[in-house]
Amino acid sequence: MELLLNNLKIELQNPLPGVDAQYVMAPVSRPRIDLSSLEIGQYRQSAVLILFCIDDKNNLFIPLIERVPYIGAHSAQISFPGGKYEEGDIDLQTTAIRECFEEIGLRDEIEIMGKLTPLYIPVSGFLVEPYIGFCKIVDPPMLPHEREVKNILQLPLNKLLDETLIVQGTVEVDGTKIKTPYFLVEGHKVWGATAMILSELKSILARL
Repeated sequence: MELLLNNLKIELQNPLPGVDAQYVMAPVSRPRIDLSSLEIGQYRQSAVLILFCIDDKNNLFIPLIERVPYIGAHSAQISFPGGKYEEGDIDLQTTAIRECFEEIGLRDEIEIMGKLTPLYIPVSGFLVEPYIGFCKIVDPPMLPHEREVKNILQLPLNKLLDETLIVQGTVEVDGTKIKTPYFLVEGHKVWGATAMILSELKSILARL
């Protein structure tokens, strides 16, 4: 496990798989967007944290959150801990760690290893920076934010690498069915930006 994490940290310094790896898990109708064409004012900066944790059986997993229902683009969806950049944040890495603390209660235990390719989310206008971190304590206690997080899921790393976790199907948003691949995690459909970010991570792990 330590070797895998060390190799991952090194691999994150190399050229990333990028957009092609992201779009393996993109909704069928999602257009490709050239990030260089986005101008300031066309997007809101945000960050998420992909956190590698160790459970009590010495297995690696990534926590995902089930958001509470609300009036907004990402209501009740499965995502990484994360959110928008705020004025008090030093940088987007600070945003990712702050949001992780607010949403699942982890902060000081985190070591940042690198980051993945930014991803623009058209429906909400967020430009997301995905950071990768490691939790330095085993089986960390997680406290879901009572107003934002309905549930915390655990995605075992070995399951992420299992192709049978991927389903080619549909999701329903506001009565509209969207054709898309998704990861099935604890009975929940993990799709959209979260699945696209996981897809790039999966591509990197396959190189180790």
